[in-house]
Amino acid sequence: MTMDVDVQTHARTLALRSPDHLRVGPFTVRYNPDWSLKYANYAIPDRDAEPTAAEVDALVTAFRERGRLPRLEFLPGWAPAVEPALLAAGFTVENRAPVLACAPDGLLPPKPVDALVIAEPVTDAEFDAAALVQHHGYGGTGEPEGGEAAWLRMAAEGGGAAALAVLDGVPVGAGGCSVPVDGLGELAGVAVAAPFRRRGIGAALCAHLTATAFERGCRVVWLEPADADVERIYASIGYRRVGEKLNISLAGPDAAPDEPAVPLAHDGADG
Repeated sequence: MTMDVDVQTHARTLALRSPDHLRVGPFTVRYNPDWSLKYANYAIPDRDAEPTAAEVDALVTAFRERGRLPRLEFLPGWAPAVEPALLAAGFTVENRAPVLACAPDGLLPPKPVDALVIAEPVTDAEFDAAALVQHHGYGGTGEPEGGEAAWLRMAAEGGGAAALAVLDGVPVGAGGCSVPVDGLGELAGVAVAAPFRRRGIGAALCAHLTATAFERGCRVVWLEPADADVERIYASIGYRRVGEKLNISLAGPDAAPDEPAVPLAHDGADG
């Protein structure tokens, strides 16, 4: 298989493994009842799916009934007939995001950050601290809903990786690498607290997570950068483009509230 097919197969497999996923026609919906962030709730079409208008309507209804924005994330070449069917139903393209990947022989060392300590969370307090950094890093206020900490635990306990970055005793960054599927893992949820950005913490955190994933048997780690500036951070540690992912959604009067314009997968880092 080509790398882009590998990446899409990995994402779809994880969606099918998620405990609250739904099957709606030729779609798998990754639904997270404890985490309303739109990037944690989306559908992936089956390979070469050709959905009918009725099946698209049923998909929209499934999202609306659960208080979620009807939304899909997938590589267009995986199912070429899906995007036209969604556009015909009124969906709007959010963006076409590059997909980056790194293999063990491509990982480059980041610039060191004095006094920065990065380690895997172990205690409840450490997972909660990591979740709080993620929540605020993605524009949230108050306390996280619980989905962030649960995802980090699942990643760490399932053969992926989780990390909490601490500077002078203050939690400043967090992120994870998903449970691997056929040797692929996704770097996701990377966030750096706003006052500590542009110091190299994001690059150090991503390099640490990637290296940990390789140590645990991953042959490739992939990700979706939030924008060109964040892509440059990943490029500095060895990530390269392998494809493009379509993010597409349907707004409406009962849709979920707008989210900060930062994909869950990546990244509130800014260095």
